[in-house]
Amino acid sequence: MILVSRDIRSNTGPVGPTRHSPVLVDEVVEVLATQREGWLVDATVGGGGHAVKLLETSPQLRLFAIDRDAQAVRRARERLQPFGDRAEVVHAPFSGLEGLLPEEAEGQVIAILADFGVSSDQLDDADRGFSFQEDGPLDMRMDRGTQKNSAAVLLAHASEDEIEAWLRDYGEERFSRRLAHAIVQARRFGPLIRTSQLADLVERVLPRGRRGFHPATRTFQALRIAVNRELDEIEAFLQVGLQLLAPEGTMACISFHSLEDRRVKLAFRNEVRSGYFEDILPRGVTPSSGEVRRNPRARSARLRAVRKGGGGD
Repeated sequence: MILVSRDIRSNTGPVGPTRHSPVLVDEVVEVLATQREGWLVDATVGGGGHAVKLLETSPQLRLFAIDRDAQAVRRARERLQPFGDRAEVVHAPFSGLEGLLPEEAEGQVIAILADFGVSSDQLDDADRGFSFQEDGPLDMRMDRGTQKNSAAVLLAHASEDEIEAWLRDYGEERFSRRLAHAIVQARRFGPLIRTSQLADLVERVLPRGRRGFHPATRTFQALRIAVNRELDEIEAFLQVGLQLLAPEGTMACISFHSLEDRRVKLAFRNEVRSGYFEDILPRGVTPSSGEVRRNPRARSARLRAVRKGGGGD
């Protein structure tokens, strides 16, 4: 059965079909497809592109899909309807995976996938506030039904030191101190509540970056990570997900920037050193030039995967 989301309290209208193009689909299928009976956990189901391909390729798999975004849950539920009782969809953050997994799936999880990127459905919806490409409310919450603080609220109340730390640690912004000071000064004349306000401020304060790279890119990444506590979520998910894998099960993760990839790489390396896991993509896999041409948003993606040994606990 397709489960109704456990908590969708906002934006309950029609969401339409997904506009998102999943990255590294063939590579994910090569790593995770199996003819064994068992469960696939898609911890970031999004538009359902990876899940559909894996269910089509591996008819013995059952899917337990999660997403923190209520709109993504509705899209995935509709798209996965043809698979009937092979697919379950739950609205939740993936850090809580251990407490969400169906009882019948315990000990039977043979594939786990997480795609940590922001989807095109989120980026292209100006009302979500993830992108500086179009003006919209400075929001950035993955789940507006449960998360209280938008990016605008964080910027309104954070100290200059806090803002500087976000820009430095989450955006890897070289000019974090200069920009944090400018944001605090700008608050004296009114709150920053629109994406265009913040993007224009960054553009005035920072030198123009390399061609094709908007100077606000790092700032928007940093705020999105802070709003959604993304790195904490990833670390909690990695710890739980690796423990839930059945013997000979595989976990695959797609990262889109160094902060995500570093955490995946470290978690996988620690498990490989323990002797229970094998790194099956030691250097990771990146999209082909053809895929990047078709989908420029795939350019920074990197896929890593480990497989649990047959005798692992």
